[in-house]
Amino acid sequence: MQMDDLQDLFVDQLKDLYNAENQLIKALPRMAKKATNADLKAAFEQHLEETRGHAEKLEQIFEKLGSSPKGKKCKAMEGLIEEGKEAMEEDAEDDVMDASLIAAAQRVEHYEIAGYGTVRSYAKLLGDNDSARLLQQILDEEGATDKKLTGLAESTINVEAAGRT
Repeated sequence: MQMDDLQDLFVDQLKDLYNAENQLIKALPRMAKKATNADLKAAFEQHLEETRGHAEKLEQIFEKLGSSPKGKKCKAMEGLIEEGKEAMEEDAEDDVMDASLIAAAQRVEHYEIAGYGTVRSYAKLLGDNDSARLLQQILDEEGATDKKLTGLAESTINVEAAGRT
């Protein structure tokens, strides 16, 4: 793709995020199935629904831009998901596996937070306030998921994995 200006970069980065979200839509059910902690399983299931909503919001932005969301593969998300798959194949105690799932999920969340923060800034600079608003909504949900995972890790899961219960 030829990138001549910030608008082109904005579209390119949105395509990357759209592909990332769609990869995540496929990965989250496997993570929820592998989780043994009921709260963690519920968090993954809730985030799956949010992730579907994120893809829909991105489709709205692409429709407004008159562009297709397809055409780019997010190699970073592919790598993060592959690391998560490797972690799920380990022979680990349930609480240790749950702690590992949180670690993998938070890597994904931090990647998404970085990406959405960037494109939201581009949208603002380009004067695309509608897109900036939708991207901020996604960013807020990604941040809330990250905080929820941290709370689960610090209050129970990592504590149990450490054997201090």
